Amino acid sequence: MRDPLFEPIMINQLKVENRFYMPAMHMNMAVDFEVTDRLVSFYAERARGGAGMIVVGYATVDELSGNTQNIGAHKDQFIPGLARLASAIKDNGARSAVQINHAGRYNSSFFLNGQQPVAPSAIASRMTRETPRALTIEEIKTVVESFAQAALRVKRAGFDAVEILSGTGYLISEFLSPLTNQRDDDYGGDLQNRMRFGIEVMQAIRHHVGDDFPVIVRMNGNDFMPKGQGRIELQAYARALVEQAGVDALCINVGWHEARVPQIITAVPRGVFAYLARGIKEQVSVPVIASHRINDPLTAREMIGDGMCDMVAMGRSLIADPYLPEKARTGRDDEIIHCIACAQGCFDNLFKLKAVECLCNPRAGREEETRAIPAKTPKKVMVVGGGAAGMSASVAAAERGHAVTLYEQSDRLGGQLMLAGAPPGREEFLTLAHDLQKQVAISPVTVRLKQTVDEAVIEAERPDAVIVATGAVPTTPPIPGADLPHVVQAWDVLQNKAHVGQRVVIVGGGAVGVEVALFLAEKGTLTGDAVKFLLVNRAESPETLYELAVKGTKQIVMIEMLDAIGKDIGRSTKWCMFQDLERSGIKRLTVTKAIEITAKGIRIEGPQGTQELVADTIVMAAGARSLNTLSGLLEKKGIACLTVGDAKQVAQAIDAIHQGFKAGQEV
Repeated sequence: MRDPLFEPIMINQLKVENRFYMPAMHMNMAVDFEVTDRLVSFYAERARGGAGMIVVGYATVDELSGNTQNIGAHKDQFIPGLARLASAIKDNGARSAVQINHAGRYNSSFFLNGQQPVAPSAIASRMTRETPRALTIEEIKTVVESFAQAALRVKRAGFDAVEILSGTGYLISEFLSPLTNQRDDDYGGDLQNRMRFGIEVMQAIRHHVGDDFPVIVRMNGNDFMPKGQGRIELQAYARALVEQAGVDALCINVGWHEARVPQIITAVPRGVFAYLARGIKEQVSVPVIASHRINDPLTAREMIGDGMCDMVAMGRSLIADPYLPEKARTGRDDEIIHCIACAQGCFDNLFKLKAVECLCNPRAGREEETRAIPAKTPKKVMVVGGGAAGMSASVAAAERGHAVTLYEQSDRLGGQLMLAGAPPGREEFLTLAHDLQKQVAISPVTVRLKQTVDEAVIEAERPDAVIVATGAVPTTPPIPGADLPHVVQAWDVLQNKAHVGQRVVIVGGGAVGVEVALFLAEKGTLTGDAVKFLLVNRAESPETLYELAVKGTKQIVMIEMLDAIGKDIGRSTKWCMFQDLERSGIKRLTVTKAIEITAKGIRIEGPQGTQELVADTIVMAAGARSLNTLSGLLEKKGIACLTVGDAKQVAQAIDAIHQGFKAGQEV
């Protein structure tokens, strides 16, 4: 039976061997605009993994278009580095392209040595909180030419195609949108005028690169901005790009960076934005590429097979597993490490001006330095604890040739990933647990479930080295009444091991507190299937269905001693979780301390003084402490020992997996 993912496709005169399209992503791996060895190794690995086409970038078109961590395409001096990157991709079997872009008002004077960013109109950016300078007509013509010259450099460097970013709230989309374009000349006003800049950019690029060089545009299918551009205007723009500017393919992006519709996080359903690609595919005659939250071959196959798109853009999916396409081609879908859209290593790192990493893949961005080196003397290695850190350590140690046995006291591997995947919209953490379990299963690692490791076991096994990954246990703060029967632990709630009444107070406003609040807020709401059934049959109005979908049956109050909720949640995820807290009507009290738990509820002290909250259930989400009873024993016995994950220090899943991997490589 044919697999639509592995049918070749033509973009202009360029033949792409399969339908996997790796879109450009900010990697923060360039230095002073120059391509680095790290960037070359990263993309070479994705090419070896079987992607049909890889787009790097974005790359700058002039001095105001980006920052020094972007790839440079605005001067000839950057061509040799670009050529090296093109060769690395093409020599390893993939087609190559560069995305060029101008950030416009999304740039910051911080990155421009104090210079003011530019835009179609002087309208402040909510991203940077700066007001850009409006471009003059003469400057617009110069920027158009800069795009064209950058595209020509891409071609001269040996890339197979060029992609232009015309979405996401950057300069071209700023001209397109009435929100950011309030000009009264030929570049502002009605849609035809607002499209003019983008069309002129594409026409100039076509003129410089010639008729046979593929020109691809990445554009929004919907900008998800109130009073911005929806599907209809953007479909008209798509038609104009093809009919007036001769564009060869369209990659459909969604949303601006400041849009309040989630686009990249784990709560976004897989492939949910395919309908936007479909809407544009029905309007144009060139290949259309769908994107966002496509992290598995099954979703991708269905999208292409159902006529929603012609190719699928997988970006973070190929960060998580560069060999996803090859595994799909060879029938090993179940061995794929799926991107779980946590954003902890990719987007959250960008805010820290750090290079992109990956929670799921400790090798991402460190491809050369993390290649497994066979151990000179294979050892007998015990790994104690079958959570994220323990599984990661086991596989890494086994890759080096060690004889590894993984011990887990419960009846399954997964650890706290099973808790992380319990709240609504966080199910992808369960996928990660399954993926790591599969990696252990296909490795030489021996697994011992329902096995507690103590001194007797260690003496019987006589290991050469032990990796301690025993995790953490929840803490109960010393609050009077904490031992009352209506007090339960958040971990037990998330595992459905504890009954929770209608009126709930959650003690602790960190990540676990937020997750258990959202978990409980979902109780009594309509499921997605129920909403569709009632909507299609017009049983209730859309407004009523909305309320029934977001308002559950629990009355929930969170209390937090600090001045803010969710301080330990990543920036990419936090804003969306806060939207959910708000929608669900969850009350949040900060700078508030629990004084005493009573039979009727809980006494608290905060900015409003002392009061008692009536509650049926008090949920403790006050943190965790490391569980490690082995390290001291192993040291006394003179057995080499490495401690990783929460057993070392309570932190995030990315820390656990990376520490486990590092220990496995070093043991």
